[in-house]
Amino acid sequence: MNILVVSATEFEVKPLLDFLGIALPTVGINNANIDFEDKDIQVLITGIGMVNTAFMVGRHSLNHYDLVVNAGVCGAFDKKLELGQIVNITEDILSEMGAEDGDNFLTYNQMNLPGEYIYSGSYKDSYLMVDLLKKVKGITVNTVHGNETNIKKVKQLYDPDIESMEGAAFFAASINSGINYSQVKIKTEEITRPISYPHSANIIQIRAISNYVEKRDKEKWQMPLAIKNLNDFLITFIKNV
Repeated sequence: MNILVVSATEFEVKPLLDFLGIALPTVGINNANIDFEDKDIQVLITGIGMVNTAFMVGRHSLNHYDLVVNAGVCGAFDKKLELGQIVNITEDILSEMGAEDGDNFLTYNQMNLPGEYIYSGSYKDSYLMVDLLKKVKGITVNTVHGNETNIKKVKQLYDPDIESMEGAAFFAASINSGINYSQVKIKTEEITRPISYPHSANIIQIRAISNYVEKRDKEKWQMPLAIKNLNDFLITFIKNV
């Protein structure tokens, strides 16, 4: 099985990297596949934000993966979710796509624009550990929310459970990359073979809740707990997948 783990920062997956013995540049992919039992594992650090994520995932889309996992932390709108909890983001929205109309915000679909702004994961295989996680709806933003008025507005518009700065871009780039190149072949010294693209792989977004979406107060955040729980999950998942 070929696995790609995608994270915005090395910090978010450092325990996993240490467990696998992977050394990475600040941004980029480890140069060699790491063999773990019967799995080939690569980790891609994209940099923070949706543009970096979409570019880096697209840039490395000519590799073959059976499973692509976006792993990171997130903020929770829903305070029934616990800090440190691992969630499975099954739907993610580019919530800032739209237009201001005076005091109102017109969403992407209200403007009747072509294209997509809502994305979902895609996995045909069943993963018990993932299936047992709470399924949530996310929004992807350039500016994380910390203003009560804007938090209220975005909750009224989309009723999200969590927010991140990469999730929807990861889904979009992973699922759509390579669609126009399905007949391309890759040539090596030994063999010429068709390329398989991430959009045919199992695409999953897993995040740990580090904070609630509210007026910014980092003293309330539980980042170490979120990082620990996220990586404990990833290591156990990779061992058992």
